[in-house]
Amino acid sequence: MNAHPVRLAVMGAGLIGRRHVEHILAEPIAALHSIIDPSEDARAFAQNRGLRWHANLGSALKDDRPDGLIIATPNAMHVEHGLAAIEAGLPLLVEKPLATDIFGAEQLVSAAEKAGLPLAVGHHRRHNPLILKAKQFIEDGRLGRIISVHGFFWLIKPDDYYEIAWRREAGAGPILINLIHDIDLLRFLCGEITEVRAMRSSIVRNFPVEETAVVLLRFANGALGTFNVSDTIVAPWSWEHTSGENAAYPRTDENCYLIGGTEGSLTIPRLELWRNGSRRGWHEPFLNERHIAATPDPLRLQIVQFCRIIRDGEAPLVPGREGLESLRVIEMIHRAALTDETGKNA
Repeated sequence: MNAHPVRLAVMGAGLIGRRHVEHILAEPIAALHSIIDPSEDARAFAQNRGLRWHANLGSALKDDRPDGLIIATPNAMHVEHGLAAIEAGLPLLVEKPLATDIFGAEQLVSAAEKAGLPLAVGHHRRHNPLILKAKQFIEDGRLGRIISVHGFFWLIKPDDYYEIAWRREAGAGPILINLIHDIDLLRFLCGEITEVRAMRSSIVRNFPVEETAVVLLRFANGALGTFNVSDTIVAPWSWEHTSGENAAYPRTDENCYLIGGTEGSLTIPRLELWRNGSRRGWHEPFLNERHIAATPDPLRLQIVQFCRIIRDGEAPLVPGREGLESLRVIEMIHRAALTDETGKNA
């Protein structure tokens, strides 16, 4: 096994790109090749930290090639930048969403598969140990057969968030921006989503973009689910506030997902497993197990796995086709909310 650090370039030096940079610098398994971003702000950031900077991928490849590339550019640029990196033969980690539409995502996934290059998608929450523990409970049968799922994304975005014009326009609401994370986790935990129904509203801000949506889900295994998403409610029930994953958000000791089965129910992220004793029944007392999972930053764990993908040939936890399928469900929800029609995944 090669003991040398895996040299990663980061394309895009916005908020998420800089978090990737910090984790690469902190990980012994990784080394930062360079920052790739044409902006003066990115160049200043790199110079102030004593890091290599390039305006574009071509410049970064002239001297010495990185071992892999993280794409953290704006969503609309993911396909263009990803295809260029695949043509250059670079393994990729692309921030979510993989693309802004299914056509672009399919194009990117197909190109990586044809080239035989690994393509990982930045649905970093799957790397969180508490999600992996929840998945293990489900796979071990501790909940029995999954019957129903409920999730919340309730929080309030401050007024100045909407001072940026594109955030007030259709396509920038919590369905496409936020819900994709939750849908990806529900798919990971409970299986494929085959049918959706949805309604939306914008009764507070009256912007063209939705601020609230309610979604019905049907899973391939027969389970049903509901999800309630809003960015205009003062509330403690969102992954951001309950998981403790990002220190920028105050943590609440609450849950944002409930998963119910024939043998028990599970809360997430508190990881409370509720079951009956020797027999099941509504008169039977409950047993409540509270489980604890480690809470390292899953973005760091994602970087570490990307290095193993490149160095050791490990399969991505979130391969390109998984990112494509989560985006496909989000498009179904968005279309159903706009047209008041049922969306189905063939």
